[in-house]
Amino acid sequence: MASHRSILDLIGDTPLVEVSELSPNPDARIFVKLEGKNPGGSVKDRVALAMVEDAEKAGLLRPGEAGQVLIEPSSGNTGIGLALVCRVKGYHLVVVLPRNVSPERRQLLELWGAEIVESPGSEGSNGAVRLARQLAAEHPEWVFLYQYANPANPRAHYESTGPEIWRDCPEITHFVAGLGTSGTLLGAGRYLKERNPSIEVWAVEPPAGEMVDGLRNLDDGYIPPIFEELGGADLLDRKTVVRPKESIEWVRRLADSGIFVGLSSGAAMAGAARCAAHLAGGRQAVIVVVSPDDGWKYLSTGAWTGDIDEVSERAGSVIYF
Repeated sequence: MASHRSILDLIGDTPLVEVSELSPNPDARIFVKLEGKNPGGSVKDRVALAMVEDAEKAGLLRPGEAGQVLIEPSSGNTGIGLALVCRVKGYHLVVVLPRNVSPERRQLLELWGAEIVESPGSEGSNGAVRLARQLAAEHPEWVFLYQYANPANPRAHYESTGPEIWRDCPEITHFVAGLGTSGTLLGAGRYLKERNPSIEVWAVEPPAGEMVDGLRNLDDGYIPPIFEELGGADLLDRKTVVRPKESIEWVRRLADSGIFVGLSSGAAMAGAARCAAHLAGGRQAVIVVVSPDDGWKYLSTGAWTGDIDEVSERAGSVIYF
């Protein structure tokens, strides 16, 4: 077995697992890319490392120099990924976090030494973004990476996630991922379309005004700058809406196949199943869907054991991603 110089060397190269037994269409195979196998537990490890290394190359961060501070808004996984990277590299991280995040999120951030600044829970991730931008303006000496506008976000997926999928599944016909910062869709989706323009890119989003963990609806008033700058609307072939209850139903169905993933993964899988069902009869398809993280950060939701309606209601008031 190969040895590695740093835990950061284990970011990326995640496994692809077939779950075609869950496909509603016998002509459509489905594969799940398990991003929870990254060392910080999510797809956001890729983005966190890419943004920090980009800042180092630009001279905004100086490795080995004490007292350097980064600030970032997050409802969970990006903050956790950055906390891991900053702990290893020796930077101090300030995370602006909605007050109503789950206990697992807060504990992991604290474990890796992040300083938490709370934003109003009722304002969700948009409120965290507003407060982080305000604090960054008040502290110009801090480094504000800002994943929603940072080109290193989609580039991380263009340079790693997309090539990994193409290497492991060159027969792919459809790529499905959740619409959050839009980095995964823009980066991996663009890479895949450059290899085969006929590949369809499907985005999964929640209904306007509703929360599905880790996802956003662009009609809610905030469009990530990278989505507009990189032509996200032109890249996407289709958007599909998934409600919180569907997310929970699909994490349970994935668990029946032995795959323990988080709620946003359930939403993405619901989108993949909808994609499969949408295809014309007899049309062969290979769908690859991104699972953003594993399920262990979601245990406090009761998603696998609680009454599904009660869990869905709680998911509307507590941010678990």
